[in-house]
Amino acid sequence: QVQLVESGGGLVQPGGSLRLSCAASGSTSSFWTMGWYRQAPGKQRDLVARITSSGSTNYVDSVKGRFTISRDNAKNTVYLQMNSLKPEDTAVYYCNTFIAQNYWGQGTQVTVSS
Repeated sequence: QVQLVESGGGLVQPGGSLRLSCAASGSTSSFWTMGWYRQAPGKQRDLVARITSSGSTNYVDSVKGRFTISRDNAKNTVYLQMNSLKPEDTAVYYCNTFIAQNYWGQGTQVTVSS
């Protein structure tokens, strides 16, 4: 059984920072490719960043240079450090992995507003 639990969302002013965490269950979670997605109201859920088991990363262009995805395999946790936040980053952020099927966390709200 795969379970993903996100935390770390909240309200932040433009230019501020947040760090999201995703705790993954399962003894083999260190082998999984993990991703962060986001969904704004009325929009589809889109990939933000992804990290492989070996630590290779990729980002959507709109967050490059501002967001950093990382993982701590000893803690079965993936992080998304978000800096220089903009109002357009406002969304529900979801943790994801694909093991024969998509698994999603419950989501965590990020609101960037003054």
